[in-house]
Amino acid sequence: MVTQSFDVHLDATEYRCPMPLLKTKQALSSMNFGQVLKVTCSDSGSWRDIPAFIDLSSNELLARLQENDLYIFLIKKGE
Repeated sequence: MVTQSFDVHLDATEYRCPMPLLKTKQALSSMNFGQVLKVTCSDSGSWRDIPAFIDLSSNELLARLQENDLYIFLIKKGE
């Protein structure tokens, strides 16, 4: 269970690959440095796609959890 606070929640449960990743990128681009984005997905491809994107960006993956059929990510916006 995610207990850390966040500034923006992106519910991407209705989307299939590659939309959760694209929606995550869009959400991060509109956020300020240091804000935290919570992303909730149901597409299993997100489990690898979102962390791979974060590794190539200035953003920080704070948490990555699987709860039943949901994949939850907490991402801190980088510079």
